[in-house]
Amino acid sequence: MDVEILSRIQFAFTIAFHYIYPPLSIGLGLLMVIMESQYIRTGKKEYETLAKFWTKIFGLTFGVGVATGIVMEFEFGTNWATYSRFVGDVFGSALAAEGIFAFALESGFLGILLFGWNRVKPWVHLVSTVGVFAGSMFSAIWIVVANSWQQTPAGYHIVSTGIETRAEITDFWAMVFNPSSMDRLMHVWFGAFIAGAFLVMSVHAYYLLTNRHVEISKKAFKLALVVATVFSIGQLVSGHHSANGVAENQPAKLAAFEGHFEAEAPADMYILGWVDKEEQKVTGLKMKGGLSFLLHYDFDTPVTGLNAFPEDERPPAVNAVFQFYHIMVTIGMLLIALTLLGCFMWWRGKLFNRPWILWIFTIAVLLPQISNQLGWFAAEMGRQPWVVYGLLRTTDALSVSVSENQVLFSLILFFVIYSILFLLFLYLLDKKIRHGPYSEIPDEGRSLQSDMADVVSRK
Repeated sequence: MDVEILSRIQFAFTIAFHYIYPPLSIGLGLLMVIMESQYIRTGKKEYETLAKFWTKIFGLTFGVGVATGIVMEFEFGTNWATYSRFVGDVFGSALAAEGIFAFALESGFLGILLFGWNRVKPWVHLVSTVGVFAGSMFSAIWIVVANSWQQTPAGYHIVSTGIETRAEITDFWAMVFNPSSMDRLMHVWFGAFIAGAFLVMSVHAYYLLTNRHVEISKKAFKLALVVATVFSIGQLVSGHHSANGVAENQPAKLAAFEGHFEAEAPADMYILGWVDKEEQKVTGLKMKGGLSFLLHYDFDTPVTGLNAFPEDERPPAVNAVFQFYHIMVTIGMLLIALTLLGCFMWWRGKLFNRPWILWIFTIAVLLPQISNQLGWFAAEMGRQPWVVYGLLRTTDALSVSVSENQVLFSLILFFVIYSILFLLFLYLLDKKIRHGPYSEIPDEGRSLQSDMADVVSRK
């Protein structure tokens, strides 16, 4: 493999691993604010206990997320020096704003959040929780703004200095509110809220299955189910709006999402399928004219296809983009169905006495994570061959002084280190879950796996 492929694999691996944690931090932050607000509103200690418990898990995910995020900034300089010079003015502004508006806010309140229990008044601690949650939201804003500018550049002009060319900001707010930033930001936020809610539901469904912390788990599960339901449905609306933006600003990417090749023809919407790039056809289950209807509310309106673009300006891995996009959409629909089913069973009074639905929620914690990852893969691979859409090709963005062996060695090293870090994260998470929301000493010799095995044996 050449340097470009290895560098792309390395960055994809490090950012995909990193992105396990920020959505959980943002989603858990929202649930912590709700739990602590409920404690102050009702005075019930169960909500304070829940807020304390999830603050510990938030601290774990936040710490690993910060540690794994630092690596990517170095990769910009080591592997993608040409890209870094080209976007430096844009990224510098966005990342500086992140430091001012996000990191300062988070770091200012994080100590109170983690160590301020019983040391400050409840309302002061709630303010610190809101502050940390707001900081995580601001952090997402500036990262998404920077990435969205790569997708739909705005508020800039091109400056040439000698042999170097770079983009320079002419309008900061046009850069911030570029054509795709707000749609993509809402999509990222909603995905994070869903991921956090499903983690809470998974843990408390496990407690209910093992007959531990029953009453407090019912409260936590209901809160998380409401959040998951609202934002799962909201994600459908957000995704539709975002797809309309892609159709307008990145039509080649949208064509790859649905495997639509004809330059100007009505476009079908596939439920599932397989793209044959050479034959320029898709085999699968489809709704004829469905994409045309979603975009224009008419089944016969033409949609721009891949053949409208030069071959070297189309996403090269059309089938991969197609599959990632459709799996993401399928999972999103499953999450909507699952949360609505949970709400229906709650309304019927059967939610907590049906083990099978609790089993589903226990395992479903993986679905939002998979969906979030695949959504980013589809978006980034669909942008190819551009690293900055229409301005800078990925092939031209590499560092000229990095060799294949150097990138391969660092990739292997990152894989080893991140694997160890992930195992450590799972160990600490398992330990906190086994301990539970209360302060009693957990049963010695028992683990999350052994408890779940007991449930299986009882069934």
